[in-house]
Amino acid sequence: MLEALVEAERGRGRTHPNPIVGALVVSGGRVIACGHHERAGGPHAEVVALEKAGARARGADLYVTLEPCNHHGRTPPCTDAILASGVRRVVVGSIDPNPLVHGRGIRRLRGAGVRVDPGVLGEECDRANEQWFKFITRKIPWVVLKAAVTLDGKLATRSGDSRWVTGPLARARVHELRDRLDAVLIGIGTALADDPRLTARGKGQRDPVRIVVDPRARLSPEARLLRQRSAAETIVAVTLAAPRERVRALEQSGATILRCRHDRKGRILLRDLLRRIAGRGLTTVLVEGGSRILGSFLRERSWDELFLFFAPKVLGEDALSWAGMPSPPSMGRALEVQIAELARLGPDLLVRARPLR
Repeated sequence: MLEALVEAERGRGRTHPNPIVGALVVSGGRVIACGHHERAGGPHAEVVALEKAGARARGADLYVTLEPCNHHGRTPPCTDAILASGVRRVVVGSIDPNPLVHGRGIRRLRGAGVRVDPGVLGEECDRANEQWFKFITRKIPWVVLKAAVTLDGKLATRSGDSRWVTGPLARARVHELRDRLDAVLIGIGTALADDPRLTARGKGQRDPVRIVVDPRARLSPEARLLRQRSAAETIVAVTLAAPRERVRALEQSGATILRCRHDRKGRILLRDLLRRIAGRGLTTVLVEGGSRILGSFLRERSWDELFLFFAPKVLGEDALSWAGMPSPPSMGRALEVQIAELARLGPDLLVRARPLR
């Protein structure tokens, strides 16, 4: 099953709105075929592995990281292919939480006389798809916050200069994140100040969907986000009160407009934004800033992971802090996190954290 998990990871960042899945066909203790789900609408991992195995699958074991589906979607049920292949046993990692699947695939196989062993490395398989599990059960994406800061927690100098806070290894890790997550999100302040591209520039990497939180549709139609060759779309999230002529200009420049509810101060409601993002089939979002938008996600506890890249630099008290939210009145009410990873990236330090539930 560990090998099947490695195979599943090959689809990371490319399968939305579907999960990542890996499968192996094993005969006589030897792997004779493997496969993973490459993209939505493409064949599922089990089908890929079984087609590679061909007649050798008869009497063999099939290892799959997620319960096989038993319903018609973009592709036929995987259980049909499994039964037709003649495998004698199916070893399953995770039980699929999708109500369309949950337990039905296993029942179908057992009903046809196939031995099914579920829950093998179940925790590891669940963890591999925890982002998708949240998406499919709560209808909102997995949210990753990212900031590159100095040792004193500053994003930029008082003049707004932020290039570059961290070194090349840390920046390469950010491009890996963009490649592995479905979308990258910034606030309009960052879009206007930096005019970023928000692409993934490593070899073989794919660009994420780009999202700008822009309540009043202030983004220029000439922004680089809208003037580059990329297969990924640019979404501009506006409020219902955004000026129509500005919204129209952005649409004419190729932007996809996402109209969201807002509060009394004209700020987009994050929960509504996240639901609408999930409604477009985006299972994961990387929030890159700036300070105000990061603070909003922190304040509303609408996040799942935090990547803080610390550079060995100090900017001082009048520089821009990364967490743009009010300070609590006491230490006992501070936002607490659980450290999940510490890593050296050249001179820089990565701290990866999760909310302390």
